[in-house]
Amino acid sequence: MTNIAGYQRPAPGTQPKHLHPPYASSVKRAPSKPLVYMPHTLTEVTGPSFGKEAIDAKACDLTRQHAGEPVGERIIVGGRVLEQNGRPVPHTLIEIWQANAAGRYLHKVDQHDAPLDPNFTGCGHALTDGEGRYRFVTIRPGAYPWRNHHNAWRPAHIHFSLFGPAFATRLVTQMYFPGDALIPFDPIFNCTADEQARNRLISVFDWGSTIPDQALGYRFDIILNGREATPMER
Repeated sequence: MTNIAGYQRPAPGTQPKHLHPPYASSVKRAPSKPLVYMPHTLTEVTGPSFGKEAIDAKACDLTRQHAGEPVGERIIVGGRVLEQNGRPVPHTLIEIWQANAAGRYLHKVDQHDAPLDPNFTGCGHALTDGEGRYRFVTIRPGAYPWRNHHNAWRPAHIHFSLFGPAFATRLVTQMYFPGDALIPFDPIFNCTADEQARNRLISVFDWGSTIPDQALGYRFDIILNGREATPMER
């Protein structure tokens, strides 16, 4: 996402494979020929610039975007965005999107036989602060069937998009929840061969951010590069 002195490339197996046949969509999407390097022009290496004026302050609380309360378990999701050397990444845009508590997205393509929630859109955004910290209030998403294979169910997860200094630096990943019995069977989670690396996609229960009588807290730190980088979707 940034040019860093002493940058270390991710170790083999610590990032998702382009081609992972158990994940059926990857068969169509994976490159079949060697990649061709395209030099970046000014368009790719500049902008967009997201300041506080471009951010809706209410967008970080997905439970307060409508007139009523959404259905489901309220949770707090927070953490830090860091470079490989532990240096925080301040003022970077994070977007999230997710299914509702019943495991359904507010999208016309999603025809899962589960109810929509009129008080939950499932999208939010925030800027990291000066120390790279972010925080969202949301609803724990439900699992859902996705027809990738027989009896295929996606574990509960939240999608994350991170913008750097330009469109070409955008990164996308997913966060899972600890103790979810579906995780070992998920082909998308298992696209990353290295066990320690893919386990970095699983959030950690965070007692410190848990709000009494209101919401459980989960910590999900995102490391952008180096040997301890969070696996990013290709």
